[in-house]
Amino acid sequence: MTSDRVVASLVKAATPYLAVRDARAAIDFYARAFGARQKILIEEPDGRIGHATLGIGSAEIYLADEHPEFENVVGPETLGGTSVTIDLEVDDVDRVVERAVAAGADLIRPPDHPESGVQAGKVRDPFGHIWLITRIIGP
Repeated sequence: MTSDRVVASLVKAATPYLAVRDARAAIDFYARAFGARQKILIEEPDGRIGHATLGIGSAEIYLADEHPEFENVVGPETLGGTSVTIDLEVDDVDRVVERAVAAGADLIRPPDHPESGVQAGKVRDPFGHIWLITRIIGP
């Protein structure tokens, strides 16, 4: 039997893979909101985006257009919501939340300003994905 420690040592990363109704618009939004850079883009013969890799700071996210015919790959708009929150750790929560809202995100929770712990604000992007924008504040 493989121990938990051995299995954990095999894991290199956990990357969110977002399904959206309009991947091109999402790529544009994530660039404007979070400074995302397109690293890989694979277009399907029907014009849909089959896969995109975006860099946001030192992190990556994957995204694709909805493909309901392929293992029911659909996004929050089609599902009527999401049960997942993406945590984006940044240096300036206020600025990133403001930028995301200016780019078209809905403000769910404005940034708080604790003296220590975690500062956080929350937005919903135009495609239904929830983003928790955080900064760790030292003791």
